Amino acid sequence: MRVLTLLWSISLTAVSLSAQSAGVPPEWETRKLLDSLVNNAKKLEPLVNQINPADWKEKGAPDAYQAQWKSVRNAIEGLQYSSGRLSKEPTRLSYALDTLFRLDGLNTYLGSLASGVRRYQNPALADLLLGIADENSANHESLKQYTLDLATSKEGELKVMESEAQRCLGIIVKQPPAIPAKPKPVAPPKDRK
Repeated sequence: MRVLTLLWSISLTAVSLSAQSAGVPPEWETRKLLDSLVNNAKKLEPLVNQINPADWKEKGAPDAYQAQWKSVRNAIEGLQYSSGRLSKEPTRLSYALDTLFRLDGLNTYLGSLASGVRRYQNPALADLLLGIADENSANHESLKQYTLDLATSKEGELKVMESEAQRCLGIIVKQPPAIPAKPKPVAPPKDRK
């Protein structure tokens, strides 16, 4: 049984190393990417704070811009939070997906809000917002590729685990059943007088 455990450990280590060399960047590189994402998000905060969609109503803007403005603020905070979690545990696929989805959401909300800023407040401010979002496009693509590579790596690990589990099950099934020991005959009770 110890041999099986050792073989299992060796196979997982081999898969992990091959996944690392097959495309999943090292943790330090992932942390660098996440730091860049967060720094760009922080650049957005003062610009987003200059936006005042409540004043746009006088100019005929729909109320939806107020909700989009709040969504952008929440998305920036959410991106910082999810990036922090992924930075601490870069091999967690769920954290990578969460960060990617939050970044996608931020870009979507930001694009829509920027059109309102352009129309109802200040075209230059809208250009600044979109310019910072464009600066993050390389990071976005890198995060997307990282998430894809991580998912591929996890799939490979699961295939190896399933294969090893099936192999171990085959070994166990081929073993002859243990013959139960014959029960000892029970001695008749002694008469007590």
